[in-house]
Amino acid sequence: MKKLSIMIPCYNEEENVKPISNAVIEVITQELPTYDYEILFIDNDSKDQTRALLREICAENPKIKAIFNAKNFGQFNSPYYGMCQTTGDCTICLCCDFQDPVEMIPQLVHEWESGYKIVCAIKKTSKENKIMRFMRTCYYKMIKKMSDVEQIEHFTGFGLYDRDFIEVLRKLDDPTPFLRGIVAELGYRRKDIPYEQQKRRAGKTHNNWFTLYDAAMLSFTSYTKVGLRLATFLGFFVGAISMVVAIVYLILKLLYWERFVAGTTPILLAVLILGALQLFFIGFLGEYILSINKRVMNRPLVIEEERINFESENGEGYDV
Repeated sequence: MKKLSIMIPCYNEEENVKPISNAVIEVITQELPTYDYEILFIDNDSKDQTRALLREICAENPKIKAIFNAKNFGQFNSPYYGMCQTTGDCTICLCCDFQDPVEMIPQLVHEWESGYKIVCAIKKTSKENKIMRFMRTCYYKMIKKMSDVEQIEHFTGFGLYDRDFIEVLRKLDDPTPFLRGIVAELGYRRKDIPYEQQKRRAGKTHNNWFTLYDAAMLSFTSYTKVGLRLATFLGFFVGAISMVVAIVYLILKLLYWERFVAGTTPILLAVLILGALQLFFIGFLGEYILSINKRVMNRPLVIEEERINFESENGEGYDV
């Protein structure tokens, strides 16, 4: 009997953990009765009653497991680590807030059984804020054009991954993994399935401007060179223009020494423009250096505080 692993990351989801576990179990038992399953919750240091509820759920069903992180390790590390701790023949990543339709699990499994080792669910439409949707679309279009590696538009990580690909993730040894890029860069034969992203069932989103910025910069620094190349080319272009302006200024000064008065305004504007460009690209370069620094430090993805129901399988799990 093949085994399905459902990996669900959570953070302050006290209103959703029980309903999502019940919904997943109902779909699998009714529509996929020939499969065994495990549900793995990985909690990113919730501050509400999420952990207490997870303990209750795990006590009621030994097929439900939980990993409690010692602190919040971010929106990328925790799900990635959770995927690497699954033991099924395939792993399905699912949001805890019901934005990813649980009803799609049988469809994902069907495509997997058809031979696809990766099945990606792509947000073709969404019930999220239209302005956020537009900004995300612009971001995906931009990163797709800038990157040397294929980028999957409107892919959040929701999908199915064969055990062979999970093994690739375990061996990757990347302390700052960006799953969406890894799937496109290193993934096997892939099937994309469109879906409409739903609104959160309950609770409030934990994404804000800073988390979205982190996601954008991780993508840029991991899969693009255009920022550094742009800094080089623009620096060369501005330097050439400055040289021409300086030569023209010198000639005018020599020819019209007594009548030529340039004033300080052009010089002040030039200093402001060049200073702004320098600060922008120094900051952009700093993002690349920060990304390199995190990788060189090679810290663990997460530190576990507790794990529940793993002993039911002789402690089977994986260190990443």
